[in-house]
Amino acid sequence: MKILMVLTSHDRLGNTGEKTGFWLEEFAAPYYAFVDAGAEVTLASPAGGQPPLDPKSDAEDAQTEATRRFKADHDAQKQLAHTHRLAEVDAADFDAVFYPGGHGPMWDLAENADSQALIRAFVEADKPVGAVCHAPAALTGVKTDNGYLMAGKRVTGFTNEEEDGVGLTEVVPFLLENRLKQRGARFRRGEAWGPHVEVDGRLVTGQNPASSEPAAVALLDLLRG
Repeated sequence: MKILMVLTSHDRLGNTGEKTGFWLEEFAAPYYAFVDAGAEVTLASPAGGQPPLDPKSDAEDAQTEATRRFKADHDAQKQLAHTHRLAEVDAADFDAVFYPGGHGPMWDLAENADSQALIRAFVEADKPVGAVCHAPAALTGVKTDNGYLMAGKRVTGFTNEEEDGVGLTEVVPFLLENRLKQRGARFRRGEAWGPHVEVDGRLVTGQNPASSEPAAVALLDLLRG
């Protein structure tokens, strides 16, 4: 199995002067789920190189078994520091793609033409596509011959309630739950901050950080057939 993981290159939290990026748990938990399943994992980002880490996800109270494992894994850290440029990645080289969240994707991956073309290529090849937390933002602009990819799909993502809970409702460029619904998605949610995953055909989405590992496992289940 060859799995591509696509991370954000955006590091500014709107006009707050604070930093953002990808959420460490949402990268680390799926990464090790894939590696431990025997998958070959490749990392990419719009700018290539080291993607920005949301500093809040590196705080002590945000650490998990997966994040601690990553901090002791020099090979994984080196791989993360040298992500491929997204424009140079070919969907034909992979069996599935997975997008970790963090607030960064709301700014860059939501509108990135290379990402949209990549996702469409995976969809047209009937290969699994996964995204967790804020990363379903990368799916919202993808169009197929029948309109928005999201239309009619059962999906989840970071909810309006959860965005309000972190105090960023007025900071993010759009509310993910609203955008998904606007694009025709059948939005489903679980309890705030609890794990919740939706699988619709070859599309896997997770609601929040707690959903990152279950979403990765669901993607692996699709690959195993």
